[in-house]
Amino acid sequence: MMNDMERLWLGASLVTLLIVGGFVYEHREIVQLSSSVAALQDSVAQLASSADTAASSTAATIAELARREQVARKSETQMLQDAVSKVTPAVVSIVESREVPKLKVTYENPFGNDPFFQNFGMQVPVYQQVGTTTQQVSAGTGFIVRSSGYIVTNKHVVPDANAIYTVLLANGVQKTGAVVWRSPTEDLAVVKVSGSGYPTIPLGDSSTLRLAQSVFAVGNALGQYSNSVSVGVISGLDRSITAANDQGGTETLTGIIQTDAAINPGNSGGPLVNLSGEAIGVNVALVQNSQNIGFALPISEVTRSLAQLGI
Repeated sequence: MMNDMERLWLGASLVTLLIVGGFVYEHREIVQLSSSVAALQDSVAQLASSADTAASSTAATIAELARREQVARKSETQMLQDAVSKVTPAVVSIVESREVPKLKVTYENPFGNDPFFQNFGMQVPVYQQVGTTTQQVSAGTGFIVRSSGYIVTNKHVVPDANAIYTVLLANGVQKTGAVVWRSPTEDLAVVKVSGSGYPTIPLGDSSTLRLAQSVFAVGNALGQYSNSVSVGVISGLDRSITAANDQGGTETLTGIIQTDAAINPGNSGGPLVNLSGEAIGVNVALVQNSQNIGFALPISEVTRSLAQLGI
């Protein structure tokens, strides 16, 4: 059996072991905690690096998108310029002229030779026809669709079978135009000029048009500014309007295209064109006192009519 000294020594030894063991345990925890802190610092550093990389990548992406937008804008502008150059040689002005009386004016006393009234010196104008003269009465637009000289325009641009129609080509040459067809139902007509080898405008597909699609109109604005170009978009499709005609009546147009490309008097009969240089409509009407609300007949009507005419 252990005496008191042995018990005392054993107790001291156990206390020492416990203290040493506790110190070792705490040291291990401290080491593990330090390792965790170091790992956390590494993670923070990695996150910071990732954030810097992401920010740099975002900035690069924004810069690339801006560059592409500039390229796209430049490309659209170039497409517009190319399309305008492509179609304007085939756009013509159509001038309507009529034989009107040529008058001679004289002044006479309305009371004849009555000496009582002759003292008053009263004279009134008296008009006498001395033949006829050709006078321009209106002007519009058309566009050549066949190299053999077939021109599409509006019926209201060439309404009079007895009128004389002069076609002014883009190169300045004048031709006499003959109206070969007027639509019985649509505001469309076909004029023919002699010759061949004319530049033409290809006909597109108006059934594929979309809202906000870029288009432009070409025409003889106000009857004096030939080949004027106005740019806009498709503002509406399948519209129906009631338009006034030159004879004081009205005409209902259905299934037509609305555009904000400026269409002025004289633009009637000209083409509405997409950026591929294809005619997708025939400019036909505008809303007076409006902010660029114009209308065009779908080119599908022209395509169908030309096929029926064998042109």
